[in-house]
Amino acid sequence: MLKTVALLVLSNVFMTFAWYGHLKQTNVALWKVVLISWGIAFFEYCLMVPANRAGFLNGFNGFQLKITQEIITLVVFAVFAVFYLKEPFQTKYLLSFLFILGAVYFAFKK
Repeated sequence: MLKTVALLVLSNVFMTFAWYGHLKQTNVALWKVVLISWGIAFFEYCLMVPANRAGFLNGFNGFQLKITQEIITLVVFAVFAVFYLKEPFQTKYLLSFLFILGAVYFAFKK
């Protein structure tokens, strides 16, 4: 489980930069941003696919893998938005995340 989560975290760091890292670089042509993002996304895939395989082989089902990945995505993005994009983290975002954590609870409840 730890291997799966670690790979998911790393893959989400790459994907967050691929999708949102260019937002502050508005002077770069869009086609260049797309090509750079594809290059970054390649490394995300190199981590995401093994993460999902390892998780599935270690007892996660598809739904659990996806929900776990989404929570990790939100946490990684929140850190990215605050520290890279310099956006304030508001209480409404925290409340939204808590509701999503509730969804995780129900997804893993037996």
